[in-house]
Amino acid sequence: MFLVDTHCHLNNEYYPEGLAQVLRNALESDVKRLLFASADLQSSREAVDLAAWQTKDPEVWAIVGIHPHEALSAGAGIPDELEELALNRRVVAVGEIGLDYFYDHSPHEVQRKVFCDQIELAKKIKKPIVIHVRDSKGSADEDANGETIKILRETGADEIGGVIHCFSGNLQNAEDALKLGFYISFAGPVTYPKNTALRETAMQIPLDRILCETDSPYLAPQGFRGKTNEPCHVRQVYELIAMLKAISVEEFAEVVRKNGDRIFGWGNADV
Repeated sequence: MFLVDTHCHLNNEYYPEGLAQVLRNALESDVKRLLFASADLQSSREAVDLAAWQTKDPEVWAIVGIHPHEALSAGAGIPDELEELALNRRVVAVGEIGLDYFYDHSPHEVQRKVFCDQIELAKKIKKPIVIHVRDSKGSADEDANGETIKILRETGADEIGGVIHCFSGNLQNAEDALKLGFYISFAGPVTYPKNTALRETAMQIPLDRILCETDSPYLAPQGFRGKTNEPCHVRQVYELIAMLKAISVEEFAEVVRKNGDRIFGWGNADV
């Protein structure tokens, strides 16, 4: 079986003892491909460096970009170095980018500008985008999901497509993204007992538009909550969604692998 963790953070700060055991754990759970997501320029460098070094067993690919929490660092413009990193052959997408109105680490207008700037970068280099979106605590007042869809439409992001990572919205949010050609990625929260609505949404997403991730070191699935998450735990996400879809884990894993090939194109690259 070939499992893919389509979104994880493998930065040194999260795994101070190194990644050797983390990578071994992944392989032991059949996780053979990892997508290292970035939040700023420094983590983008880390992602590209690891992807260049870890080309198999399990292979690592990179996403580079500026997270909405860090938008102030790029408020005056996207750094030239980020574009240079994005052009690297081991980089398959620009991300994670988007809007986060829950923590408000960057002003909303700055988040929107940096989000749009990075969509334009992705269009320029013809790579998909990986989106982070989280509503405010009073989401009826400030709807980050709704604004995200509006920005995707206005910027023509459907030209490049992408992924709504660690999906936490409702079915309408998912349907809006699907209409624009985006994929929906589920992480550990879909396994939490109280997340009935999220599981119901997962059941409605077409098989050919689903991805699975850990978002490690965050959001460990049920049974591992309170511990540092690792890519090996993506298996629990696969197992849960396969059960919801009433298919075998092996069949579902192959579907997700093909979905990842389609959106990220790594299946056609030399590993």
